[in-house]
Amino acid sequence: MKTLYLLRHAKSSWSFDELSDQERPLNDRGRDDAPAMGQALAKRRICPDLVVSSPAVRAMSTAVLVAREMQYPHDKIVVEAGIYGADVDQLLAVIHDLPDAADIVLLVGHNPTITETANALSPNSVNDMPTAAVVCLRFTCEQWSEVGKANAEFYFYDFPRNAG
Repeated sequence: MKTLYLLRHAKSSWSFDELSDQERPLNDRGRDDAPAMGQALAKRRICPDLVVSSPAVRAMSTAVLVAREMQYPHDKIVVEAGIYGADVDQLLAVIHDLPDAADIVLLVGHNPTITETANALSPNSVNDMPTAAVVCLRFTCEQWSEVGKANAEFYFYDFPRNAG
């Protein structure tokens, strides 16, 4: 059994024109929503084996804040360059390449790809995921390369307004 949490990064700031897209930080709401989602996941007793994040500052900041609430060491977060700018097929390739030793993975990325990937894998339709939203899917397989809609079970969908 493999469990995948697809998390859209928290709300980012557009206040810094001099920063590249990858350098944009979280705004105040994002810095509040990310730990709140981490707390919501911790209340569900979720302990990922692996946290994987896009290298973008807003995604990494979200991953660190969420991981902290779940007692996952921030220095164990894996930065995966292939998440940033990925389309669905590219993100699915990242998922299919996850290490099989990790049964529970939290992946932090960007829209529209996070929502599109959730819909590509989930038997249930997921609306456009707001910032800091998470979808949990479980798969009846032993290898990440086997993950797909055919062996997926939709477990839950949560977002900050619902969690708070």
